[in-house]
Amino acid sequence: MNSMRTVIAFTMRNKLRSKSFIVTTIILGVLLVVGANVPYFIDKLTGPGSATKVGYAAEEQGEIIKGLDAYFGQAEKKQVELVPVAASGSDADKAAALKQAIEDGKIKGYLTFTDNKAVGFPDVVYQSKKMLDTDTAGALQNGLQFVKTQQAVRDANLTDEQFAKLTAPVKLDTVQIADGAAGGKTEAEQGTAIGLTYAILILLFMSVMITGQLIATEITAEKSSRVMEIIVTSVAPLKQMFGKVIGTFLVGLLQLVVLVGASVINLMLPHNKGALERYGIDLSSIDPKMIIFAILMYLLGYFLYAMLFAAIGSLVSRTEDLSQTSMPVTMLSLAGFYIAIYGLTNPESSFITVCSFIPFFSPFILFLRIGLADPAWWEIVLSVGILIVSVLAIGWLAAKIYRVGVLMYGKKPSFKEVFKALKAYKV
Repeated sequence: MNSMRTVIAFTMRNKLRSKSFIVTTIILGVLLVVGANVPYFIDKLTGPGSATKVGYAAEEQGEIIKGLDAYFGQAEKKQVELVPVAASGSDADKAAALKQAIEDGKIKGYLTFTDNKAVGFPDVVYQSKKMLDTDTAGALQNGLQFVKTQQAVRDANLTDEQFAKLTAPVKLDTVQIADGAAGGKTEAEQGTAIGLTYAILILLFMSVMITGQLIATEITAEKSSRVMEIIVTSVAPLKQMFGKVIGTFLVGLLQLVVLVGASVINLMLPHNKGALERYGIDLSSIDPKMIIFAILMYLLGYFLYAMLFAAIGSLVSRTEDLSQTSMPVTMLSLAGFYIAIYGLTNPESSFITVCSFIPFFSPFILFLRIGLADPAWWEIVLSVGILIVSVLAIGWLAAKIYRVGVLMYGKKPSFKEVFKALKAYKV
């Protein structure tokens, strides 16, 4: 046990002192701090005064323009600002004047009107240099529909009270049903859950991949430099493996705490808190169950893949061969991550449900289902149980492979050679 503690301490000391670890932590920290302030930056960039300026020929469609001005003026956040442009003469002359206003930076686009007697309302075209300007086009379409409705109401001689009832928006809230609960998740709580799930999935994937690769690289480097031959005379192979896995886990956990702490502190700053509220994100609505399962999935997912990477690292004698040998495990983790990303929009699909019981995918998929769906308690227990059994089984197999692999030098051994060597040893 003392020798394992020595390996853990040695592994942690080496990792914490390495320049790559320090640089990676700083870079990731800066990226997460910037990411945590993105809502504030977006809020500033799209705040008041950023309405799109849309031009029109000053002499055209006075009633429609007046109605659009009233529509956009009553909005809480003005999306469109109508700007009259001095344009007269033929249609070509008007178009040239409006295009010149765009070139001069006075407007971003302009409206043209064509009479449509069959409908009783002109056809409208919004022309802009910006590709897929769907936000402005959508706002203009809503405004024009409002003006058209106003005209129809006037023709029908409705009173102001009748018109107000007719045009009053229908209130529709969305709530996610939760089995066995008095209520469900509101729209704001659903948005917060999606954002948190997405962020934790990325952190989980990065942690598993980075720490797993570190374990495999260190073991392979020790074999390549023949240091392993000296180490095995002092420390039993199994204590080496578990010491490296636990030591790297503690370093990765420390790095994760620092990065998550920096992000949370930034998100809780007053300017970010206000920006998040404007986007309907309430951090206080986070379900504690999600945090508990995030920690549980991180622990099980880490040890599952760490054991695999340790076993692979012990079989490779040259660091140049490590990436090729570890490719199957890397692909498994990538598959789990991408399936989880797909599941963000389809958390209730049968495919996602089945994948949550596959141990190589369940650290990602089960957390996704807990965050966005409402799996039955037995599904959670079964998935976690399968994952725990898989971690123990893979740990046992990895221990056997490691004990044999650290003493095998030369070319990369085949599965047949590894199997023969495993039969010769008893763990």
